[in-house]
Amino acid sequence: MKPTLAAAALLMAAPAGALAATKPAPVALTHVRMIDGTGAPPVEDATIIMQGGVILAAGKGVPVPKGAKILDRQGDTVMPGLISDHSHVGQFSGITISPKFYTAQVITDALAQYRRYGITTVTALGNNIPAIFDPLRKKAHGGQLPADLFGVDKGIGVPNGAPPIDVGPDELNRPSTPAEARHDVDEMAANGTDLVKIWVDDFGGSLPVKMDPAIIAAVIDESHKLHLRVAAHIHDLDDAQRVVADGADILAHGVRDQPIPPAFIQTLKSRGIWYIATLQLDEATTAWADQAPWTKSPFVLAGLSGPLIAQINDPAWQKANSTGPKADAARRSLAMNLQNLKALHDSGVLIGFGTDSGAMPLRVPGVAEHRELALSVQAGLTPLEAIHIATQNAAQLLHLTDRGVIAPKMRADLLVVSGDPTTDIAHADDIVETWENGTAVAGPITTAQNGEH
Repeated sequence: MKPTLAAAALLMAAPAGALAATKPAPVALTHVRMIDGTGAPPVEDATIIMQGGVILAAGKGVPVPKGAKILDRQGDTVMPGLISDHSHVGQFSGITISPKFYTAQVITDALAQYRRYGITTVTALGNNIPAIFDPLRKKAHGGQLPADLFGVDKGIGVPNGAPPIDVGPDELNRPSTPAEARHDVDEMAANGTDLVKIWVDDFGGSLPVKMDPAIIAAVIDESHKLHLRVAAHIHDLDDAQRVVADGADILAHGVRDQPIPPAFIQTLKSRGIWYIATLQLDEATTAWADQAPWTKSPFVLAGLSGPLIAQINDPAWQKANSTGPKADAARRSLAMNLQNLKALHDSGVLIGFGTDSGAMPLRVPGVAEHRELALSVQAGLTPLEAIHIATQNAAQLLHLTDRGVIAPKMRADLLVVSGDPTTDIAHADDIVETWENGTAVAGPITTAQNGEH
């Protein structure tokens, strides 16, 4: 946030000593294992110096400035704060989804939970009320909220179609003609949206209609005229091919109905299309009902609301959600998503990081992102590759050049964990502390602090 002209004049007139007195002392994290986010191997016995929310120096043999506050983190690993390219905020409280929960307080509480889990930048990819979202986004950019916030003003769905959740008219556009679609894009651009989001599919045939191809084309064309990129909600290969043919910039979910053919992989690579797998979306559909071992850890339970804990421990709910067509479809989708992610990553397609967390209660903010790391490794990526996607890659998808990497002049957004997550990604869950814009929140995460949200 830039200072006003009056504030700038005051700063220029202030004595040099007064300015020095207001500047915080440097902080030095010493004797750490540093994963810098670029995909390079960890640097052992490194030092990271930060001051005023910015990294001053990082690496092995970095001298500690005089007067710095020294925090010896020997044995711990420091990586960049994780960055979500696909989440949602203000959609629910407890286990209830309703537009009434799109409030500043609910969103701030969610950002606090993301931050506790080391996600320091959150992208709310649609269903946002501009009158609430835009002021919050500005506050977040100014360091006044627990995590930084980017996203889509409203979004563009389908009349009588996707998305099928309960959203208010101020949260979503559902144009019925290309002209209306262009108007909606213009309005989103005027509000300063970071991206444009479209929902194009019929949710596995559960909805009566998909998005009209003419509207898809109009949205993408108008967005590009206004220098905005378009993220598309898809599930099946044919929908992914359709939106990419029309010029979509980001596939907001993985292709989950069949293997992606080599020709389409090459198209994604050559055009620089970003691909966000959201592996955890389908895992969350069944894992809680299946009582998967990871759902029982204190790290995970600390992120759950009381109503959600009661729901997932209800035997009747478990039985209803662990079997049947929906559960079977989710398991098939996850298996295909894992396979496609590995193929795309190995082929050099641009991979972003997101989970659809916050869209519904089972997709738990913070928890989902750590599961996405584990699932990426399950897909066949190395832990270091998964971390690279969640840091530098995720920042690059958002065109953010001030985060995602530990280096001089970058934001002091850091996740400090015990052990070495490059040898076992589970160590990413052993949180010692998180730093966001140079301020720390201590871990570990073992107790709930999130109330109903």
